[in-house]
Amino acid sequence: MLISPAYAQGAAAAPQGGMLVTILPLVLIFVVFYFLLIRPQQKKMKEHKALVANLKRGDRVVTSGGLIGTVARVLDEEIEVEIAQGVKAKVVRSMVSTVVSKTDVAARKKAEKADDKAAEPEDEAKS
Repeated sequence: MLISPAYAQGAAAAPQGGMLVTILPLVLIFVVFYFLLIRPQQKKMKEHKALVANLKRGDRVVTSGGLIGTVARVLDEEIEVEIAQGVKAKVVRSMVSTVVSKTDVAARKKAEKADDKAAEPEDEAKS
């Protein structure tokens, strides 16, 4: 016979720290996932929630659909965004992706009054 018969050998000793060596790679993978994926995503969600909660009338916003407009009215779960003069759309608050500029409501009202006063002489001249 060319192949010699194999006889059972004694059981090999268990490696030292068997349980620790088995679990350690899984723990390391979880730690890496936490710091590279989970934690930054939670931070981003927290910032977005604060951004949406602080929306005010007059803020210029960009929606997740790409619409750019000015907040005309703030409701509970939705906002009314003025896309163009006289064109308003209702948008769910959570769909606001960024605030382009925060404007002071008093400054905006002042600018609107100035625009109205500038438009009045034209209207009177036509009459």
